[in-house]
Amino acid sequence: MIGVSGRTVLNGQPATRRTALSLPEDLPLAEWRHLGRQILVIVDSSAWWLGDWLVYGQLNYPDRYRRALAETSLDYQTLRNYAWVVRKFPAHRRRKDLSFQHHAEVAGMPEEEQDAWLDRAEQGNWTRNELRKRVRAQRQAPAALAEKAVLVQVNIMQTRRVQWQKAAEAAGLDLQEWIVQMLDEAAIGM
Repeated sequence: MIGVSGRTVLNGQPATRRTALSLPEDLPLAEWRHLGRQILVIVDSSAWWLGDWLVYGQLNYPDRYRRALAETSLDYQTLRNYAWVVRKFPAHRRRKDLSFQHHAEVAGMPEEEQDAWLDRAEQGNWTRNELRKRVRAQRQAPAALAEKAVLVQVNIMQTRRVQWQKAAEAAGLDLQEWIVQMLDEAAIGM
């Protein structure tokens, strides 16, 4: 059997090399999907692992980054970023259902904000890009209001207000912040 890499597959099973993944021609769809999920876990986990490895090196060995650079093909800034995110998120705060990149998006925020944004991302099943877009929209909204605040009054039925209040609380926002965020998102999506 010939795999994707053009090399022979071993005993009808997927075979890995540093630069190739060989798959049997008759690989069932369910196994192909399962293999993809496993690869994704490894890719996402490797950023955490490298960060933890670097922080361990910092605590236990001198010249950790010089040594890390010699041990990996990654550049200095990439390794520093991994270590920085790891330090911001000790293992007990890491969300298994969110990627390393989700965590990196909010790492520069205070811990309470990090948790609020990661909660929203988990609940909304947001991609990293969606999280980034919403964080940026939220940050731009207060700046725009500070430039020239305008009072907008809206008359709504009490049932709608209660419904909006529940949605705001679920998003970890007060009602006014939630309304502004929803309107900003609607405007960005146009």
